[in-house]
Amino acid sequence: MAKASRKVTILDVAAEAGVSSGTVSRVLNNDAHVRPETRQRVLEAMERLGFVANRQARSLAGGKTNTIGVLVPDLGTGYIGEIIRGIDAELSFHGLDLVLYTTHRTASKEANYVANLASGMVDGLLLVLPRNPADYVGNLTQRKFPFVLIDHQGTGRDCPAVGATNWQGAYDATEYLIKLGHKRIGFITGSMDLGCAVDRLAGYRAALRTYHIPEDPDLIYEGTFFQPDGYAGACAFLDLPHPPTAIFASNDVMAMGVMDAVRNRGLRIPDDISVIGFDDIPQAALVRPALTTVQQPLENMGRVATQMLLDLLQQPGREVGRIELPTKLILRESCRPPRDASESSRPAL
Repeated sequence: MAKASRKVTILDVAAEAGVSSGTVSRVLNNDAHVRPETRQRVLEAMERLGFVANRQARSLAGGKTNTIGVLVPDLGTGYIGEIIRGIDAELSFHGLDLVLYTTHRTASKEANYVANLASGMVDGLLLVLPRNPADYVGNLTQRKFPFVLIDHQGTGRDCPAVGATNWQGAYDATEYLIKLGHKRIGFITGSMDLGCAVDRLAGYRAALRTYHIPEDPDLIYEGTFFQPDGYAGACAFLDLPHPPTAIFASNDVMAMGVMDAVRNRGLRIPDDISVIGFDDIPQAALVRPALTTVQQPLENMGRVATQMLLDLLQQPGREVGRIELPTKLILRESCRPPRDASESSRPAL
C-alpha cells in the first residue's frame, strides 16, 4: 500500500521560496508590507507544492482566516437563497470566503455552531433568522467577536442587526385588502418566537383597528413559515361558517400552500378568494396567478449586513445598532375586490 503523502507546511513553502516562515505567514494574511516580487515567489511556491492553508491554525497564531461564518435555519426556500446571494456577492467583492452552516431551526445546534465558529474558524459571523441569539450574543459581545443578526430585532438597542419594516409591510398589505373591499381577512402567522412574525401580526391587527374592523380570533391561524401551514390554515378558514374573502400569509411559501388549498376546494384565485404573501421570493412572480406580496429587500439585507460586519472587523470599537430596510407592496394578480358586499357573509363552502 502506498504511503500517504506528508502534509505541506509553511516551513516547506518558506524553503521552496527562499524566504522565512514569517514572510510566508504575512503573505497568507495579506500583509501590505510584503514586496510584490516576494509575494509572487511565495504564491508560486505554494502552488507548486499544493499548499493548503489551515485557517484555524492561522487564526490561533494571531492572523486572520479571511473567512466569514454564515448560519441559516435551512436551505429550502428562496428567502434564504436571496439573502445568501447578497452576502456572497459582497464577500466576493472583498476577496473573502464564506463557510455555511444550517441549524435546522434548532436552538442548541445554533449555539454550538456559534461557539465552534467563534473559536477561531472564522473572523466574523452572520446569523440569518436566529432562533435564540440571547443564549450567546452576550458572550460574543464580551469577547468582542464581530457578528451581525439578519432579519432579527436583536437583543438590545446596540445589538448589530439588519432587518426590514415588518410591521409596516403587514399593515400596508392588510390595508390594501381592506381598500379592495375585504372585511373578513384570514391571517396565517409565522413562528411566533421570532420578532418578524410578531411584528407582521401586529401590523395586520393595527390595520383592522384603523378601519374599525373587529378582530375575529377564528381568522388568525398560527403557522411556522412552512408551506404545509399555509395549506392547513387555508383549510381551517374555508371550513368556517363564514369563510374569509381574502387570506394574508406571513410569507410567500405559506401563501403558496394557501393557493394549493384554495384550488383543491375547486375555488379560483382571485375570483373566489384573494391571496397575499410576504417576502417576494423569486417564485412569487412565477406561480399562477402571480402572487401579490410584500417585498423584503432580501438580497440587499444580505449585502448591508455583510458591510456592517466588515466595518466591525475594520473598526472593532465602532458602535452599531439595528438597521431597518423598507418593505414595498408588490401588486400582481392574486387579489381583487370581493364579488359583492354580501360575499363577506357567504355560506360555508
